[in-house]
Amino acid sequence: MKITSYKNLYQINYLGFVNCYLYEEQASLTLIDIGVASFVKSIVALSKKLNKPVTHILLTHPHGDHIAGLPALIKEFPEAKIYLSERDSALLQGDFSLRDGEDATKIKGGFPKIDILPNYLLQDGKSIGSLTAIASSGHTPGSFSFYNGKSGILIAGDALQTKTGVAVSGDKRFFFPFPAYGTWSKLEALKSAKKLYQLDLNLLATGHGPILEKPKNQLKSAIERAEKNFKEITYEKK
Repeated sequence: MKITSYKNLYQINYLGFVNCYLYEEQASLTLIDIGVASFVKSIVALSKKLNKPVTHILLTHPHGDHIAGLPALIKEFPEAKIYLSERDSALLQGDFSLRDGEDATKIKGGFPKIDILPNYLLQDGKSIGSLTAIASSGHTPGSFSFYNGKSGILIAGDALQTKTGVAVSGDKRFFFPFPAYGTWSKLEALKSAKKLYQLDLNLLATGHGPILEKPKNQLKSAIERAEKNFKEITYEKK
């Protein structure tokens, strides 16, 4: 495991492919996503080093590479509260049906069978500690990102990726196409990327790829690239 820190954010990376994050609050730690169970050892070690417990677990979406380690993590931090969107909680329970008004494309990706339900359902604009939950639909119907306006830190899950270049979810990068393969709606992902671009951003942290400082220009280019690559779909929807 490789650990990279920026101010009070710690990125834990597994084999160069998948990230989870610990966000340090004054008296506790908030975990954003928990991929494979191998993450747990590093999370426990960092918790001990900082002498702070993990009290909140924020899940951007329930694909296996973002939640598979949850059962092992809860054994170490049984008092931690789990947060997931109401929409994606249905996916966690095996319901992949589409709802009225949603883009009529198949929900994709691997969803592990985990007998753990969230304690709280995420709502757009609500605060958990010093992080604000931001609805970022597209990769899954109920994907969320998390943002600290004071520091300009955005943890975007798979709404964006930085591995092999910044990309909007669904816009396939040749050398790392996997988030695109698991994306439900490219159009919703593009809308969410534009929404996130409007934030005051000093740092972009994603589920796949390195932490990126001063990301606005690269994010703008990624949105323009997605607009070009998604143009045919956009026309079909009009």
